[in-house]
Amino acid sequence: MEIDLNDLAINLNGAEYEPESFPGLIFRIKSPKSATLIFRSGKLVCTGAKTLEQVEKAIATTVACMKEAGVAIKNKPTYQVQNIVASADLGQEINLNAIAVSLGLDKVEYEPEQFPGLVYRVSSPKVVLLLFGSGKMVCTGAKTEADAELAVKNVRIELSSLKLL
Repeated sequence: MEIDLNDLAINLNGAEYEPESFPGLIFRIKSPKSATLIFRSGKLVCTGAKTLEQVEKAIATTVACMKEAGVAIKNKPTYQVQNIVASADLGQEINLNAIAVSLGLDKVEYEPEQFPGLVYRVSSPKVVLLLFGSGKMVCTGAKTEADAELAVKNVRIELSSLKLL
């Protein structure tokens, strides 16, 4: 299904479309607070929703607004969670230099002149953790909440066993 994004941008109240800088149309909604990227192919990417229920509501709201704007949508959209972003706190400051050396350079990227966090690529579950000196962490790339929780738990155990916590 091909969508005319120029036409949709005109008819969809609150849409942002600047094809010179981004190929998708951005549609923000207030409840649940989220943004949906709408592409010419008919694919949607919902960002900012905090729960699966919010994802469903955001997609349903977006589709309803698109229909009102004249887009012919025949089927109920299906969706797949591709990236959960979660934050965590280790509850204490951590030494990123010591962690970078202990975890090994094959799994870690740490260039404090470029970025203040340490990037830790975990293989199981397959996620990326950003660790900051404050002890705060961001987990990205998880497909389920359980994977995000497991990754945070595992890094806490790993850092403790290395006497870095």
